[in-house]
Amino acid sequence: MEEERLDQNSTKGKSGNGVKRLIQGFVIGILFSMAVILIAFIGKRLYGIHNVKKAISDVNGGETVSVVNDTVVRKIGLIQGVVDKYFLDEYTNEALEDGIYSGMINALNDKYAAYYSPEELKQLKDDSEGIYYGIGAYITMNTEMGYPAIAGVMDDSPAKEAGLMTGDIIVMVDETATDGMESVDVVKLIKGEEGTFTHITVARGENNEIFEFDVERRRVESPTVNQKMLDDNIGYIQVTEFDTVTADQFTEALAVCKGSGARGIIIDLRSNLGGNLDAVVDMCRHILPEGLIVYTCDKHGEREEYTSDGSHELKLPLVVLTNGYSASASEIMTGAIKDYGIGTIVGTTTYGKGIVQKVVSLSDGSAVKLTVSKYYTPKGTCIHGTGIEPDIEVEFDADAYYDKQTDNQLDAAIKEIHRKWEEEN
Repeated sequence: MEEERLDQNSTKGKSGNGVKRLIQGFVIGILFSMAVILIAFIGKRLYGIHNVKKAISDVNGGETVSVVNDTVVRKIGLIQGVVDKYFLDEYTNEALEDGIYSGMINALNDKYAAYYSPEELKQLKDDSEGIYYGIGAYITMNTEMGYPAIAGVMDDSPAKEAGLMTGDIIVMVDETATDGMESVDVVKLIKGEEGTFTHITVARGENNEIFEFDVERRRVESPTVNQKMLDDNIGYIQVTEFDTVTADQFTEALAVCKGSGARGIIIDLRSNLGGNLDAVVDMCRHILPEGLIVYTCDKHGEREEYTSDGSHELKLPLVVLTNGYSASASEIMTGAIKDYGIGTIVGTTTYGKGIVQKVVSLSDGSAVKLTVSKYYTPKGTCIHGTGIEPDIEVEFDADAYYDKQTDNQLDAAIKEIHRKWEEEN
């Protein structure tokens, strides 16, 4: 019995030591695995930071930007932790990620700069082709009131059918007040699925009388050039925006006017908010004499010139119509025509946007748009913030236009063409 007991005691001792060693080994294995995972996580984080820094360095020609560093990454993680713990509503990591990128661009205080997710970039490209689902109105900012405004209404559009008018101040879209919102954000609110409706509240006239409209969203094909012949063989060409297709449309419209026996040309740039730089340069080459059209200057002082060879110089009397919503590319054309003295500017002072934006695509399909340069008219004038004053100032008579269908600015342009004819004779 004693031996048996001893054998039993001996067996118990060996078994206890084995279990202890097994547990120790298990714990060490867990700790080792955690260490490996932690090292891998930190390595991945550092590698990611390194790749971001390298990408920034590549963009900047080797100069590393310090904004992306370990401290920033750690703080982003802390903020997300706070959001996870306290934020009441649901959110997605994708939304937070886009918000980080948008926040960087917003911090530049450039109202024309923007970050585009891959989906938003696709929408931007679709818009530049002139097809979208919306109401058929051009939206800009009324800087005096701090509200978005309707700069123009397309013919045969839902906006025109509903009764919206040029100059209407947009104070609310559906349930969202638009005070202080950028025009691009208001456009996002207005656009939507085909066949749905948006409720738009506007202030109109000197007394800011409030009107409300339910406007259907439909497929809108934005015409960029409209042409017709007026009485006395005056060719009229309206350019509503400068897209990639606009140059060809303008060239065709100008050819039709000449082929129809035009003795004078009126180019209507009223409420044209601008667009593609290459498009307006190509169009100017069908009007201007030999020389500079426009030149740009970037942050490094690098100058890029756009010129005309004068082979298509317009020899007919020319008038350009402008208003406070004629901006950017519209002002490039207006400024060049005025500097060369080959046409008369009629209407009101232009918007005053003398800067150029560039959309830079990123490898993941997203993009950023930044202001990259200022532009100058052939005589070296930068009109940013001041605009271009007309040679003949004529305020638009909205009451006469909507009550009697009389366009007093166009009438003034026609009168100026007649004066030019008399001067030639």
